Amino acid sequence: MVQGCTSDAGKSLLTAGLCRSFANRGLRVAPFKAQNMSNNAAVCRDGSEIGRAQYLQAIAARAEPHVSMNPVLLKPVADTASSVIMMGRPAPQLTTIGWGERRSHTWPVVCDALQSLRAEYDLVIVEGAGSPAEVNLRASDIVNMAVALEAQAHVYLVADIDRGGAFAHLLGTVECLAPEERALVRGFVLNKFRGDASLLSPAPEWLLERSGIATVAVVPWLRHHVPDEDRLLLHNDQPRNNQRSADQPRKRVAVIAYPWASNFDEFEGLASIAEVSVEIIRERVDLRAYDAVILPGSRNAAGSLAWLRTSGMAAEVNAAARVGVFTLGICGGMQILGTRIDDPHSLESGGDVDGLGLIDLHTVLTESKTTRQVAVTISETHEVAAGYEIHHGRTIAGPQVDTELDNELGWTSGNVTGIYVHGLLDDRTYLRRFLRRIGVESNAPADRAAALDAEFNQLAHAIDATGWTDHIAETLRYPNGQS
Repeated sequence: MVQGCTSDAGKSLLTAGLCRSFANRGLRVAPFKAQNMSNNAAVCRDGSEIGRAQYLQAIAARAEPHVSMNPVLLKPVADTASSVIMMGRPAPQLTTIGWGERRSHTWPVVCDALQSLRAEYDLVIVEGAGSPAEVNLRASDIVNMAVALEAQAHVYLVADIDRGGAFAHLLGTVECLAPEERALVRGFVLNKFRGDASLLSPAPEWLLERSGIATVAVVPWLRHHVPDEDRLLLHNDQPRNNQRSADQPRKRVAVIAYPWASNFDEFEGLASIAEVSVEIIRERVDLRAYDAVILPGSRNAAGSLAWLRTSGMAAEVNAAARVGVFTLGICGGMQILGTRIDDPHSLESGGDVDGLGLIDLHTVLTESKTTRQVAVTISETHEVAAGYEIHHGRTIAGPQVDTELDNELGWTSGNVTGIYVHGLLDDRTYLRRFLRRIGVESNAPADRAAALDAEFNQLAHAIDATGWTDHIAETLRYPNGQS
């Protein structure tokens, strides 16, 4: 089990790397995170919804993504509220229950999911959440030491050394653990290290003397293009072999980061194109200078729409669309671009709100939720592309729009397009269509699946080089120091 001293210690990425490393050793490996809080979700083959991080970790493990790998998913819809997804399906009855009261409903489900994975796979690599030192959450814990104790897992505690204070974080965290929890910790891992490793001494020795726990690995700062678990972050600011020179300006694509934006990972493929610069927009800017504006999915379209208006960004989106900037709305972003969003069941803010009115689409949010993998036909070219749906609502197209995708999944009106399907920009066919619309002729953008596979192998090799995977293999083989 990979636990962290803090959020953003690198648990998700390290878990993915370990999954690939042990899969490379010929083991059947599965990731597991009991409870995830993220609006970056993915849809499994059976239509169940899990956190995007666990979906990618399953791919790293060369395993079929399955709902048991993330039995509880919390999707924030406001600053103090989240919708609950349990075993891949909405559980509205749990949304209104207090945090402490949920455990009696969720913990048995977590245990069953974990047990099913242990029965099917040779090795389960568990990811914690936040930090096990949050003693105020211990009574309601279903994701950190509660899972470790249930599985008697070998725990490795990770600290982000780049942010400073790593040794204090490690020692302080184990001091907060109960004796039976502390006994499960097999080693410390220093992550995101940059610099001269010889300068670490004598801190690891001091830490071993104080805690009785050895620092088993120092993982360097890893440049990668694996999507982050829940942050609005893209990786096209990092060096690439295919980077264009300064005299070849790239096309600028603005992705609007309104509150409750979801599924930002689907723009990683676009960000990997050398001719394109993807910029995340968090405050009011003039969008007329961009070549495209994307409104991503949103777990609370009405709330995101309100932010667009109060921040002034609604006016900027409208102004850009009026001067011909290609504007794409995906799922909740499409609903925002439309004329109206009705919420008769109070799934989001409740009531009816006017959209931006840039495309003649009227959405009614419904209690039933659609989650499925889909193949769609592009109406203009009759090409087929693949993606997935995650949405409440039914959208009705007015007479002023043309069909973009079949089966009422996408519409277009001039330079404004709205689609319900996530992940199409990871599909080479639809990505080429998007690129042509902004004046980029790229007949063979990178195969996203192949690129991710290479990323996972590089990640695994980097972790293997630290000796951590060997340490895990040895402790699993000889848990008590005896053969």
